[in-house]
Amino acid sequence: MKTIRRDAFHQLQPGLYLGGGILVLFLLMLFRPFAIVNAGERGVVMRFGKVQERILDEGIHPVIPIMTSIKTLNVRVNQNSFQADAASRDLQKVSTEIAINWHIDPTKVNRVFQRVGDEQQIIQRIMNPAVSEVLKAATAKKTAEEIITKRNQLKQEIDQQMTTRMAAYGIIIDDVSLVDFAFSPEFSKAIEAKQIAEQEAKQAEFIAKKATQEAQAEINRAKGHAEAQRLQRQTLTPELLQKQAIEKWDGRFPTVMGGNNTLPLININPAKVSK
Repeated sequence: MKTIRRDAFHQLQPGLYLGGGILVLFLLMLFRPFAIVNAGERGVVMRFGKVQERILDEGIHPVIPIMTSIKTLNVRVNQNSFQADAASRDLQKVSTEIAINWHIDPTKVNRVFQRVGDEQQIIQRIMNPAVSEVLKAATAKKTAEEIITKRNQLKQEIDQQMTTRMAAYGIIIDDVSLVDFAFSPEFSKAIEAKQIAEQEAKQAEFIAKKATQEAQAEINRAKGHAEAQRLQRQTLTPELLQKQAIEKWDGRFPTVMGGNNTLPLININPAKVSK
């Protein structure tokens, strides 16, 4: 009898081990006595819902089930676009779109989560109203034309203001980009007309300058030609003319006799003379 029970127990052992393993695995999954913090994240430790000073780095961490919970926050650089309407100093309506690169300070994720919340709550509660207020304050200092021509100055001012405001909440601003400006249709047409007028004025100025340069070049050429003729007249002597005539002679005798029986410059055919 004992042998039969012992054999039956041995037969049940693999099943008991398997069942025990499954039970342990189920309990681990249910209570999770560990926490995993992925790359680019930090873990906020809460004990019975209260945020603790400890911040979990990337990796696996043992925790006490039920009593301790972990909330992970992304500390990588995020980019979000914002749009706000404002008025320029000359009371032109300006619709501005900006893109902001930002991230949570890894050393302050617990305070950020305690005061504000997760990433979506940071955007909705903190960044949206801050962007609207900063844009209105910055554009109100410049005319509509200055907003276009002094874009870099406006960007720097917005960047500085956003950096200061967000630092108080543990948010780091990496960069601010001015994506686009939109004005009223009437003002846009006025800007376009002004640009066309400026281009036409520049074209007319270029044509006038080109004509002046061409006229001056023509005067210089005329002066050079006159100077060359003057110098040539000074250097032409009877001996030089005689030499040039001899150099140009083709070897034939003159065909017509001169008045003084000279033959230097008029060709004479010798055959006709003999007749």
